[in-house]
Order: sequence, then structure tokens, then C-alpha cells
Amino acid sequence: MLNSANPLLKLYLNLIGWVAFGFILGRLLPRSYSTYLAKSLFFFGTPLSIVAFIRRANLSGPILIAPLIAWAAIIAGGGIAWIAIHFGLAEERFNTLNPGQNTSELKTAWGLPAQGSFLLAAMFGNTGFLGIPITLSLLGPEHFAWGLFYDLLGTGTAINLLGIAIASGCGNSNLHQHWLSPLRAILQNPALWALGAGFVSRSWPLPAPMEGLLTTGAWAVISLSLITIGMQLSKLNSLHNLKQVLSCLAIKMLLVPLVFGTGLTFVGITGAPRLALVLQMAMPPAFGTTLLAEVFNLDRELTVTAIGIGCLSLLFTIPLWMRLFSF
Repeated sequence: MLNSANPLLKLYLNLIGWVAFGFILGRLLPRSYSTYLAKSLFFFGTPLSIVAFIRRANLSGPILIAPLIAWAAIIAGGGIAWIAIHFGLAEERFNTLNPGQNTSELKTAWGLPAQGSFLLAAMFGNTGFLGIPITLSLLGPEHFAWGLFYDLLGTGTAINLLGIAIASGCGNSNLHQHWLSPLRAILQNPALWALGAGFVSRSWPLPAPMEGLLTTGAWAVISLSLITIGMQLSKLNSLHNLKQVLSCLAIKMLLVPLVFGTGLTFVGITGAPRLALVLQMAMPPAFGTTLLAEVFNLDRELTVTAIGIGCLSLLFTIPLWMRLFSF
């Protein structure tokens, strides 16, 4: 029964409300405003929220397995996506055998840029700006660390290592990344340092007013993150490559979470930690994939369409995961 205490109802009210507000702002304001807000959250807001919530998080149990599961899910998504790409290429080759068709006029839908965008969208989810707010809203600060470790040590490091490698291999850009660039990006991430600061400060008691102010600020950052998502969504105006996009999202948001969520049960990870991990796996493609598509000249239309449809699909998949992996 839906009531004000229903966590899913609260999540949807916050999710739809703040994202819609951000969408309206994004339509009214220049694109640079969403960029400034995202950078402010990256350097200041997100570290603040990490320190605030990690002080209250339950760090007992095998929590360090979260980034390992993240890497396994990312690699599995990439492997399944690679198989799907080769099925698509095989279908195109089969179609060229049609004697009534001029093969010289055929245009492949699976060029290297499209393959790169497909792989990135199937592997890397929006576990930061979207996944962490959802985990917090549904499971509370106590289980925040599971989602944070998944995002920071899983998705965050993988997209800087595997993501850049895939994008540079599939793109048409002449840009060559120094081999230290991904490592530098990881070490310069303020969230990583905030994680350490949060661990250290757990043993430091704060006056109640200061602790309350810190928590209020952290929840304000979560709302600003959702507004940022809405502002970024307002700039998406492409709905192309639907067949490829739907295949990609089926891998990213359905198949991988279902398989891994079931597997977690058999290895003894159940309850809220399992749901936190499944929710992170089931996030739509990360906005960072559009940056990689731009920098390395991948198929930006495929990337943008996957993000837009993925964010809309999230409203329907969250109840599914809560139903299957509730506790």
C-alpha cells in the first residue's frame, strides 16, 4: 500500500520532482550551467556527502567485495555486448547474400565507433549521480558504503581504465592518451580522498548541531545531483539506433543485474547489501560515456539515445529489483 512512509513512493517523488525541476532549468539556462553545477558537485558536494554518510555507514561484513563485483559485472556486460555486436555483424553479412540487393550501397550499423559506444553503454552505469541517491533513498545511510564502494572503486576506476582503452581503440580520434592519464585521473578524484577522510573521522565525535548540519548538507547534495541529471537530460535530443540501444539496455539494465543478483544469493550476500549492489548494476549508462564519445569520435547518437531511454526505463525496473531481491 502506498503511503508517505513507503520508501519507493518517496524515491519516485524525489526522483521525478528534482529531475523534472532540473530538466526545466536545463531548458531555460545555457548548457554551461549544468557543467558548472556538475563540476561543483564533483569537487565539493560529493566529497562532503561521502564524509557525512560514511561516518554513519555500517562497514561490517564483506564490504570490500563490492568493487570486485562491480568489475565482474562490468566485464560480463562487455563480454555479452561483444557477442551481441558479432551477432549483428553476422546478420549484416547474411543480408549481403541477398541477390537482389546492391551490396555496394549497404551501410553497416556496426562500424567501430558504434561498437565502442555500444560497449561503453553496456558496461558503465550512472552509479554516482543516480545510483547513490537511489541507494540512499531506499536503503538509508547504513548501507551507503556498499553503493559507494561499487561506484568509486568499481565503476569510477574501470571507466578510467577500460573505458578509455575501449574508446581509444574504437574511435576515430587522433588523440593519444598517456598511459599514466587514467591513473592520474583516479588519484585526483576528490571522492577518493573524501572516502579516506570519512574513515578517519568516524572516530571523531562532532557536536550534535554540527553533525546535523553536515547531514543536511549531504542530503542537499543528493538533491543537487538529481537536478544535475535533469539538466543534462534536457540537452539530449536524439532518438536513433533504437534496435541497438534496446539490445544494449537489455544487457546493462536487465540481464547482468538478474544473473549477478541471483549469484550473490548463492555466495551468501543477501538482504540490503544484495539489493544495493543489484541497483548499482542496473543503473542506466553513465553520462561519462558521452564525454568519451565526444573525445574519441564514437557514435554519439547511440550513446545519447541509450542514456535517455535508460533513464526513462529506470522508473520501471526499480520495482522489479525490489520485488525480486527484497529483504
